Amino acid sequence: MKGLSWFVARRYLASRKKGAFVSLITLIAVGGVVVGVAALITVIAVMTGLQRDLQSKIVGMNPHVYIFEQGSGGFRMPVWRPVADTARQAPGVVAVKPFVMTQVAVFVPGADYAQPGTVWGLDPSEGPALVDLEDEIRAGELDFGPTATGYPPMLMGRRLAEKMNIFPGDTVVIASMENVPTGPTGDIVPVFRRFEVTDRFDTGMYEYDSGYMYVPLDAAQELLDLGQGVSGVGVTVDDPWRADETATWIQDRLPFPYYTNDWVMLNSALFSALKLEKIAMAVILFLIVVVAAFNIISTLIMVVADKTREIGILKSMGMDDRTVLRIFMQQGLAIGVVGTALGTGLGLLLTWLLDTYEFIELPGDVYFVDTLPVALDPLDLLLIVGLSIVVAFVATIHPARQASRMVPVEAIRHE
Repeated sequence: MKGLSWFVARRYLASRKKGAFVSLITLIAVGGVVVGVAALITVIAVMTGLQRDLQSKIVGMNPHVYIFEQGSGGFRMPVWRPVADTARQAPGVVAVKPFVMTQVAVFVPGADYAQPGTVWGLDPSEGPALVDLEDEIRAGELDFGPTATGYPPMLMGRRLAEKMNIFPGDTVVIASMENVPTGPTGDIVPVFRRFEVTDRFDTGMYEYDSGYMYVPLDAAQELLDLGQGVSGVGVTVDDPWRADETATWIQDRLPFPYYTNDWVMLNSALFSALKLEKIAMAVILFLIVVVAAFNIISTLIMVVADKTREIGILKSMGMDDRTVLRIFMQQGLAIGVVGTALGTGLGLLLTWLLDTYEFIELPGDVYFVDTLPVALDPLDLLLIVGLSIVVAFVATIHPARQASRMVPVEAIRHE
């Protein structure tokens, strides 16, 4: 009887002149599932891609763990070598290096305006790389000196350089916002230093490309008059997602006044907002699939009304209620499976096009990235496909039960 139920269900799904209108409604129901599944797959892939892209850029441009000293008048660590020695003993540590980080104003000599930015002082010449930029410097992809003018070299973000019309070889002036001395008359006298821009870097993330600058560690120390001191110690680990464990390990072994932060904690607000937005978009777009399920219900109700006499004849010939129930469940489930399969194919095609051609550009100052990133998680795909089929199956229950409860005599007499 299982084969018979599927045979009848296929006959009811097939297009015939007498049931042309019902077949049209069936196609509309399939189309609703296709659109819902495709939209859900595409949007979830975009949200996942945005989250992963931001994570990779943050991980690549920053240490995974920061070690700072409290009560030192800002980011100041006069004695950092014992701290670095302790950090190197932590499990999974790849690189431990001191760094200098400070807020500055940068302007071109002769210009009447300045731009704010962040200067990082790093030493890419020794030991494993703390950030990805050091690997690019060592590979020769970025020029980090020596300079023709004799001034310290500087790597500047592409967007900041374009905004100020700065090219490699140009000289810029940096005004420090920290450790500002006071003149004989009590006036604040900013500290100015000249640097030569040797190259521009492009991460694809607006925040870094429009405000970050990298200079040698000793030049940054001289700018802030730190001597041999630094702003803090950075730590890179082999598994960035376990950086919190490394930070806790180091914190437990460092005395006061030292404290640690990890990259996940520092960016938790951003990642929480992205996760919440992904969930909200998934719920909203899943409503399209629910609407398509209502189309399946209406389609099956119309099929039941159109085939009432035939159902009565089948039941009078000995077909039991369970077989009738199975006929209409298989019919609705076929609509859901076909629609889900086509929608999955369309969604995968759209994500491939977005990932390959990157034809959608975004304002970087709003979305942090310049192009629309795409990354489809297999678990997300399986969840979307599974829920779509489940919703389609649930939609078949009421019409199928209605058909199975028909009394043969009344169904045959139906006009």
